[in-house]
Amino acid sequence: MHERPREGAKQVPLTDAERDARVALAGCYRIFDMLGWTELIFNHITLRVPGPERIFLINPFGLHYSEVTASNLVAIDIDGIPVREAAHPINRAGFVTHSAIHGHLDGAHCVMHTHTTTGMAVACLKEGLSHDSFYGAQLHGAVAYHDFEGVTVNIEERQRMLADIGRKKAVILRNHGLLSWGADIPEAFMWLWWLQRACDIQIGAAAAGTMNPIQAQALAQCVREAGPAERVVCELVYAALVRRLDAIDDSYKN
Repeated sequence: MHERPREGAKQVPLTDAERDARVALAGCYRIFDMLGWTELIFNHITLRVPGPERIFLINPFGLHYSEVTASNLVAIDIDGIPVREAAHPINRAGFVTHSAIHGHLDGAHCVMHTHTTTGMAVACLKEGLSHDSFYGAQLHGAVAYHDFEGVTVNIEERQRMLADIGRKKAVILRNHGLLSWGADIPEAFMWLWWLQRACDIQIGAAAAGTMNPIQAQALAQCVREAGPAERVVCELVYAALVRRLDAIDDSYKN
């Protein structure tokens, strides 16, 4: 369903906090494009606007990530209904997954979902993600799996999805793709990047031969010493990408 504001719906005023969130999220869409994490006009990154209202920002349906700007993002409520007039509709069906996480996991202010080739390839493997790589090892015990139930339009699937995810911020949607969530864009991004890199390496290694198994004690050491959860790492990595994006094209801020 491509949802537009309901006639007579409340027109929520645009706050300074929302303006800042719009710039941040539009930049994130452009970074995904820069990294090649796009799927035509599909997939979503959603971000909650700070404040008492449960308002989220999402990409307008029909635009490529390279076309997303701060001003054309659509503000929606927890049900995926736009809170004010927008120039573009949204893919409300695609928001079912995001709304489940935003609405029921404390601290889930940013949710990301991708259909990258290697991410989907690993999602289609019966054994799922291998932890026999530098990045995979650091995600040992940190990845949730949710079985494929078809196109995610069934509201009843939310509870099963949430039960599968628990509190894990790196998620593999089986036969589908990758997902991450976090308190903000840098945290959600870092979880997704780590998961994506682990998938890239797994698929690349599988094409060359059999992966060398990592011993249990080394896996435990990796989980203790590294991984995407450290706050300062999330912020430093993401800030570097924003600087790179701004040097190339800062039109997302418009």
